[in-house]
Amino acid sequence: MNKIKTLCLALGMFSSFASFAATELRYGVEAEYPPFESRNAQGELEGFDIELGNAICAAASLKCSWVESSFDTLIPGLTAKKFDAINSAMNITEQRRKSIDFTQPIYRIPSQLVGKEGSGLDATAEALKGKTIGVLAGSIQETYAKEHWEKQGVEVVSYKDQNLAWGDLVNGRIDATLVMSAAGQGGFLSKPQGKGFGFIGKPVVDDKILGSGIGFGLRKGDEETKKQLDAAIDKVRADGTITKLAAKFFPGIDVSVK
Repeated sequence: MNKIKTLCLALGMFSSFASFAATELRYGVEAEYPPFESRNAQGELEGFDIELGNAICAAASLKCSWVESSFDTLIPGLTAKKFDAINSAMNITEQRRKSIDFTQPIYRIPSQLVGKEGSGLDATAEALKGKTIGVLAGSIQETYAKEHWEKQGVEVVSYKDQNLAWGDLVNGRIDATLVMSAAGQGGFLSKPQGKGFGFIGKPVVDDKILGSGIGFGLRKGDEETKKQLDAAIDKVRADGTITKLAAKFFPGIDVSVK
């Protein structure tokens, strides 16, 4: 009888621990991509994805924490269980679905080229031939540039940190950089260093590479976390939180998933 009681107590403790663990969520984030995610002067994480992540945790009654990683190591970090979900402006694409699962799409941002005003460039392989374009390593913008431009004589340079690309753009080491338009506007063009620069051409288009929108990356088969987060996403969309945050961080940009 004592053995049975001991076993029941052990099972009860395990069940309680599992329940406690399920109330916490660790986000993986690359914190060098304003206005999506970055650190302020006080060293605190801030940005659209940070506030969005906190709102979704609140809606799901989860306690959330943040684990920083370079963008190109987020998927390996997720599969290695260093965190539970990727929340770092990651677009949902067919290529990424081979390695991880995703929540439903939460928002969508177009990708555009940023370069010197009056440069005469355009977002086409013909106009960029012989030029050097910077991209964030591991991003869909890197995939797009390598597929559509590099094969046509455009040099594509990958950076682990978008801020390094902005620095090289200002110093003339690259001719332009392909980014999500909100990152271009909020992270560069609206700042003093962005003076004299602007968007070049129209947003690039390739649904297969650029994806169906931005969601949270999840480990393959983690249906419980997906169900919990999808329900929370529905809540923050219905109560207007996503629209309010978009107006705050991406004024004038339609982020709706169509």
